[in-house]
Amino acid sequence: MKKIFLLMAVTMIVGCAEVSNYLPSGGDNSSARAKMQSCMLSDAQSRLQAGTLFNDTIYNTAKDLASTCAKKLALESMGISQQSQSDAVNIINNLKNMSAQ
Repeated sequence: MKKIFLLMAVTMIVGCAEVSNYLPSGGDNSSARAKMQSCMLSDAQSRLQAGTLFNDTIYNTAKDLASTCAKKLALESMGISQQSQSDAVNIINNLKNMSAQ
């Protein structure tokens, strides 16, 4: 247990040291690659906080992160992501209301 905690702590320290390279701040960092890296970092941090980052192999998790972010960025570039999220919320609320009756 201590080894896992230590590994996670070291990973977070090393990861946080390089976070600024992945966050878009205008200029050259607004490239597609920087946006992709920023998305993957954000998604990985969310999964870490939820306790799901290490549920699968590193390779499979990395593949899923890349795929998820590629889809998000593609939808975002077409202006669909916000509308899709709103539509999904409406669908879930409708199903929740139907199941409560």
